[in-house]
Amino acid sequence: MESIRQQKVSRLLQREIGEIFTKRQVTLSINLMISVTQVRVSPDLGIAKSYLSLFPSDKREEVIAEIRKHSKEIRYILGKKVGKQLRHIPDLQFYLDDSFDYAEEIDLLLK
Repeated sequence: MESIRQQKVSRLLQREIGEIFTKRQVTLSINLMISVTQVRVSPDLGIAKSYLSLFPSDKREEVIAEIRKHSKEIRYILGKKVGKQLRHIPDLQFYLDDSFDYAEEIDLLLK
């Protein structure tokens, strides 16, 4: 169970990382819509696991690999944004959130 501090930091990071992707502050070679669906922070606030939803989702693994390559750049930009609110900027780990694809598959099966 997450503490209140973890929940607040998670919401802050989700909002700011999402803003980094929507404002194109990171130069990615692939142009698609990236949304941050969830961020989970470790109890010591040292690691933040970010779950990303991609649209269109045809080259998911390539995009996640490229985002992981740029994670230090994303962390640097994030540090500039939330440096006054957090003492330490957590290490960022990016994962693919396939819950929308799963829901779409279930919807197709029910029709």
